[in-house]
Amino acid sequence: MIPASIEAAQPEGWQAEWRASLTDPAELLAVLGLGSLAARVIRPARDAFPMRVPRPFVARMRRGDPHDPLLRQVLPLDDELRPMPGYALDAVGDLAAREARGVIRKYHGRALLIATGSCAVNCRYCFRRHFPYAEETAAAARWREAVDWIRAHPDVAEVILSGGDPWSLSSARLEELTAGLATIGHVRRLRIHTRLPVVLPSRVDDGLIRWLGTLPWPAVVVIHANHANEFDASVDRALARLRDAGAMLLNQSVLLAGVNDSVDALAALSERLFAAGVLPYYLHMLDPVRGAWHFDVPDAAARRLVEALRARLPGYLVPRLVREHPGAAAKTPL
Repeated sequence: MIPASIEAAQPEGWQAEWRASLTDPAELLAVLGLGSLAARVIRPARDAFPMRVPRPFVARMRRGDPHDPLLRQVLPLDDELRPMPGYALDAVGDLAAREARGVIRKYHGRALLIATGSCAVNCRYCFRRHFPYAEETAAAARWREAVDWIRAHPDVAEVILSGGDPWSLSSARLEELTAGLATIGHVRRLRIHTRLPVVLPSRVDDGLIRWLGTLPWPAVVVIHANHANEFDASVDRALARLRDAGAMLLNQSVLLAGVNDSVDALAALSERLFAAGVLPYYLHMLDPVRGAWHFDVPDAAARRLVEALRARLPGYLVPRLVREHPGAAAKTPL
């Protein structure tokens, strides 16, 4: 693991920690003692999806291990440049499901808001790595178009905040949105998809907790962790604060070659999630986004892994293995 001094040297406050994120692959490899990998790294000038990884997340990586499962998720490798049939810019049909600026509707009773294009970490397998955030962000014009669209559609009972990462916005911006949604009587639930409690746990600060306490509906917070090593005491504390604020905590993972494609890794993740007060929710098959083919796990292998997981763990610790098909009415179980 990285020496504790790497974390201790970081400035206080989540925004300052975010600004201090590593964006140079060479610097990341130097910190980890992995200069030998430099020849395989995409140079920033050739990479339209730059590296970004907060230092607290780097501190959980294993020094000297080129196969570290956290490193593999964030390091831009030359594998991404290899063209692969079937891998698209819009892998899950987001743009075809657009209803208003920053509003995506795929499933009955729910609307997803692209709250922002910003993330604290750029995961190399991200299915929205090519998304045109500059034109499609719900926060534009103080959320007006998104809120008006939801108000005009009384069948929408649940609003899902996604992105990017909605918690990369300030708590004041989030309050601005939810104050508008609170005037819509048919909205009954708020769901938040976020990776920040895992990669930048300092984001769960007093302001965010106060905002959660103002919400007039139950809040479901869906975090995103793919490996047990992503957890440490700071993540546990952040998740405990969210639970104490009344949030229901679920996790969604992506099945990734070289990261969690073993029964031992998946079982350890489920056990670690439960220890942190989070229930496994979905295990997604890789979305076929251009640049991510090297993370793919074949369907047959994925089914075998989940069957073995069911034999090892109680049912409530086994996530649902699913794939998203553009235009389908729901996620497709495998």
